[in-house]
Amino acid sequence: MSNVDLSLKLFGEKCNRLLKESEIRFAGIVDKNGKLVTGGFKEGITPYENDETKLQSFFEFVSKASIRNELDESLGPINYLAARRDKAVLVSFPFPITQILLLISAEPTVNIETLAKKVVEIFTDVN
Repeated sequence: MSNVDLSLKLFGEKCNRLLKESEIRFAGIVDKNGKLVTGGFKEGITPYENDETKLQSFFEFVSKASIRNELDESLGPINYLAARRDKAVLVSFPFPITQILLLISAEPTVNIETLAKKVVEIFTDVN
């Protein structure tokens, strides 16, 4: 198994750990082209954006917005981007070195800071 395959397997396992959280609906890794490479929706959850084309366009938009780095030198790198909507909270965590990002959709009741701490805990855990 290649290093890329091992990394995706590990990221997939970490996404599955996030999906065990009650308020998380979706946890997936999206590449720089906006393609979902691992993870997905919690079992039994129907995406609000059920049109595959719209969902793909959204992944592409989030990927481009999260990996941008023109303000990194003056403000520091992006830790995460969050958008609170009426039906869901969307949070993306860029991994700039590998040009991928973690995208999470959660219930609107989620505490974004608590969620961010949980993500850091899970993604920095070597197990």
